[in-house]
Amino acid sequence: MKTGLQSVIPVIISGGAGSRLWPLSREAHPKPFIKLADGQSLLQKTFIRAGTVPHVEEILTVTNREVFFHTQDEYKAVNPNIKTSYILEPIGRNTAPAIAAAALYLANSYDKNTILLILPADHLIHDQQNFVLAAEQAIRLAAEGHLVTFGMRPLLPETGYGYLEVDGSQELLKIASPDISTYQVLKFIEKPHADLARQYVDSGNHFWNSGMFCFSIETFLNEMNQHAPKILNSVIESIAISQKMQKPGNYLELDSNSFARVPDISIDYALMEKSNHVAAVACDIGWNDIGSWNALSELTQADSAGNRILGDSVLHDTANCYIHGSDRVIGTVGLDNLVIVDMPDALLIADRNRAQEVKYVVQRLKHMGNEVVKLHREVHRPWGSYTVLDEGENFKMKRIKVKPGASLSLQMHYHRSEHWIVVSGTALVVNGDRQFIVNANESTFIPAGHQHRLENPGKIDLVIVEVQSGAYLGEDDIVRFEDKYGRVPQIV
Repeated sequence: MKTGLQSVIPVIISGGAGSRLWPLSREAHPKPFIKLADGQSLLQKTFIRAGTVPHVEEILTVTNREVFFHTQDEYKAVNPNIKTSYILEPIGRNTAPAIAAAALYLANSYDKNTILLILPADHLIHDQQNFVLAAEQAIRLAAEGHLVTFGMRPLLPETGYGYLEVDGSQELLKIASPDISTYQVLKFIEKPHADLARQYVDSGNHFWNSGMFCFSIETFLNEMNQHAPKILNSVIESIAISQKMQKPGNYLELDSNSFARVPDISIDYALMEKSNHVAAVACDIGWNDIGSWNALSELTQADSAGNRILGDSVLHDTANCYIHGSDRVIGTVGLDNLVIVDMPDALLIADRNRAQEVKYVVQRLKHMGNEVVKLHREVHRPWGSYTVLDEGENFKMKRIKVKPGASLSLQMHYHRSEHWIVVSGTALVVNGDRQFIVNANESTFIPAGHQHRLENPGKIDLVIVEVQSGAYLGEDDIVRFEDKYGRVPQIV
């Protein structure tokens, strides 16, 4: 077991679909994977930020099984040298179970005094230097036995955030920084109405609740045992069952049946609001939770008419709009104060003052069973990605990209046949009893019911066009027999 009071493990919480940023964010490509103007995703920025904190031993990420391999690819692209580990949730049960699972998992290999720094994967922080200073003060408080939260100095009377009320009469630590203070937390406050939010800003003793936390493994587990024993014990049970089924590796995949019985509750409700040992690091670090289209739009420079534009657009008599394009030119005439987000498979048009209500559109689409809630046209897989080019009754056309050395599972479809045309690279194909090479400008046909596999034995990406035909073309018509990524169901 690793020991040392100064050992720090950042825990990145990467869950949720980010429905308020639909159609850019989807269930299978959630908000943390959104790329910003510099080409990095929110998840990558969080990972980089976590690695700058002193005394970091490794970075643990709690995420969904479906985006595990995509998460690994994101991390490798920015820093492949940091030690990483993962807890994979079959379903989201909110932050209290996620953090409890992280603490219990790490308690198996680290000293009880090890400090956990809890970071949401989808927040943006502009002042990296002040973030590190704030984290260092949180670590000091956590080492003294506090549950620490981070309060952001309110810049305006925001009604979309919860607030912390602190005892501003006495600071807990002496800090040589005007941007960082430490206080005892008196109360957690729900999202207020506008008049109350203005009072909070004027008081000087209220801060936005950021959703970042810091505590030792021992303090957290003791406090959970006192204030939320049902949650802690149910997570302990799920981990025990999961570990019996787990192959050795740098991740723990939680058992779906037992984890579904864990209460769905946030860490604020389950623990922080009940404990008498909560401290706050109040700081100014350029924090933005990117919780709406308006928040995301502020990352783009406005033109003289107040428009913020990404992509190709031609605007006439248009002001105060956020326009996010992808493949097409967007033309506007006589518009004011709108959000326009154009994706290949979905278009959002909303009043900027009501941009938060896009979640109701997502709820309606989910009720209808529409796939645009879950998937983009381009879908990431552990072996690469595919893009839906066209589809209609009894047919679907995809562009499939397979990374060098990667392969799809050995699989079979009941309801569809597939025609593969190699565009570039070399394909190693299993088709029934045969195994053979297919080169660029060549093709092969996979009848329904045939076991088959596509593999890239080369050193460049393999790109094929796949034409599916059949009565049912859903992604769930896959029976896997072998898979190098662990996606064949385990029989226990």
